[in-house]
Amino acid sequence: MTTYSGTKEFEGATFVNVSFKGATLRFADVSGVTMRGVDVDGLDIDSHDLFFGSLVVNGVDVVPLVDAELNRRFPGRELQKARTPEGLRAGWGAVQAAWQTTVLDTPPDLVDAHIEDEWSLAQTLRHLILATDAWLRGGILRMQQPFHEIGQIFTGADEMGFDMSIFRAEPPTYAEILAVRAERQRLVTDFLVTVTPELLAEEREDPWGRGDWRPSVGDCLRVILEEEWAHLRSIRRDLDRLR
Repeated sequence: MTTYSGTKEFEGATFVNVSFKGATLRFADVSGVTMRGVDVDGLDIDSHDLFFGSLVVNGVDVVPLVDAELNRRFPGRELQKARTPEGLRAGWGAVQAAWQTTVLDTPPDLVDAHIEDEWSLAQTLRHLILATDAWLRGGILRMQQPFHEIGQIFTGADEMGFDMSIFRAEPPTYAEILAVRAERQRLVTDFLVTVTPELLAEEREDPWGRGDWRPSVGDCLRVILEEEWAHLRSIRRDLDRLR
């Protein structure tokens, strides 16, 4: 199977009577793609950015429908968009309760198991440690080096010039992951206890150094909630398949 990586040669291209059956697209930009008269049986799309745009199927934007269905499946998920301290506290409590259920229900033999090219439960929890470090310790609290050494960085970070020496090469034990994760969860909980509307409105720097966006403290907290819900959905999907 041929692999195309880091190419823009297909931008603006037209494909006629071509088979993409069984093809896999990962970390690909398919924005603005038009598909007409296509067979989409079994087409499986997973996009963390889905809710920031539109996805039109047979003339219907299905993004609001997907959003509503995920809110039904994950009670409390709708609070990831909360604008008040009370709403954010409730949203955080809901997603942490959902995560506790998933962690407790996962047998030891599946902790490190994963679907091809996806993260395991252990790796996912490490990434959530990193997300909390980036957006709370880095973005909100403005710590110069906010990252724990066991954090799981996203794919392509090294190519973006990120200092990978921060992170430990040897994988941590699951017990260590759970301990650091619990400590980071407490940090968010403790911060939300005293947060005020005025603090939520304060402006911060994007912790990933993208100068085109200056998030508020509230924005940073909403990113944390979005990360928590998105990765909970993904790992539950994969664990169901692994079982």
